[in-house]
Amino acid sequence: MKDLVIVRGGGDLATGTIYKLRKCGFPVLVLEIASPSAIRRNVAFCEAVYQGSQQVEDMTCYLAGTVEEARRLVEQNQLALLVDPAGDAIRQLKPLAVVDAILAKRNLGTHRGMAPITVALGPGFTAGVDVDAVVETQRGHNLGRVLWQGAAAPNTGVPGIIAGYGRERVIHSPAAGVLRNVCKITDTVQRDQVIAVVETPAGDVPVKATLDGLLRGLIRDSYPVTEGFKIADIDPRAEEYQNCFTISDKARCIAGGVVEAVMCLKGERGQ
Repeated sequence: MKDLVIVRGGGDLATGTIYKLRKCGFPVLVLEIASPSAIRRNVAFCEAVYQGSQQVEDMTCYLAGTVEEARRLVEQNQLALLVDPAGDAIRQLKPLAVVDAILAKRNLGTHRGMAPITVALGPGFTAGVDVDAVVETQRGHNLGRVLWQGAAAPNTGVPGIIAGYGRERVIHSPAAGVLRNVCKITDTVQRDQVIAVVETPAGDVPVKATLDGLLRGLIRDSYPVTEGFKIADIDPRAEEYQNCFTISDKARCIAGGVVEAVMCLKGERGQ
């Protein structure tokens, strides 16, 4: 357990980091909230909260009910996830490193006193102040770059361009209510096709596809949503079916930055 890395967050981008850390030999524990809202659910370890376990590519993550159960799973060389949004397990397990991969665009409580090594993904943190290092998450020339001072680029709110489409790729809830899925991840959809409905006291509000393509991400059925909540992701390249089941290029690039930061700090500090 001396090299334990605790990762806060288990969404699809965090999963790239978790996967690479495990492949590099680090024992890893994932901390999540009670109701994760991942869209690319097929490649998000946080789905173990609902299912008890979640396989992404060739790696499986197992839900633990207590800190002690999480410890046992990690000691058995398994990837474990614990519902612990406050990070109580960090104080109990005293990890080598804490990685904030919540990607909330703001700091929800991670600080340098949590572990000998602290790393955060994306905006909301200042390297050398809040954490030891920040990894850039904005697409472009600096994606995955380790920042030892300063902060990552601010959130633009604009998704990356794929086949000429940006904002259109992401669908937000048109109303507050309970989401009921009509389509499923991997379905090929057409623009204006109803992919889900939001149940509201005033009636069902349809959620329509914004373009033709592959439904790569869709929040789980029966999830309570607010108006404007991100609920789906369409890839205009309908032929990229396998992308629904594999960690993205962006997630892998960010993961490389995290491993670089952890290894550099581990070596510098003789840990």
